[in-house]
Amino acid sequence: MEKYITDEKTGLKYELIGDYYFLAGDDEPEECRTIGIWGCGCPVDTSAEGGSTDRAGRRDQRHLRYLRQYKKITYTALVIEGKLPDYLADVNEQAEEMLFQLVKQMAKDEGVDEAMKSRDQLYWIGCMNNIRNRAEEAVLNEIIYR
Repeated sequence: MEKYITDEKTGLKYELIGDYYFLAGDDEPEECRTIGIWGCGCPVDTSAEGGSTDRAGRRDQRHLRYLRQYKKITYTALVIEGKLPDYLADVNEQAEEMLFQLVKQMAKDEGVDEAMKSRDQLYWIGCMNNIRNRAEEAVLNEIIYR
């Protein structure tokens, strides 16, 4: 028996697996985009119990969990149309860009710069952590939970 066959009527390609022919997938890999908040790089897991346990893993699926829990119609429509991975990747890109801009602007406004870093590293770290946390909170409220 042949490993691959093509149906002349439909043009679909089938692959022999064991004793049965199954519809063969595309040979060309799809474009891989990071899905998650702030670049965890975790694949989309549409199961209810999926997700990572590290800090980035807890953050990276927040919008997906929000959709599942509070925007069920939108979530279902995205899954049915097959647009969920692209939608989550777009949200990720927006969140990353907003976070980067907010941290940069807040640091500039508060005078947290390289000179401060060379004078007092621990104080600089505390200021930057504070700025990052406030920026993350703004991203969560403006992009993730909307």
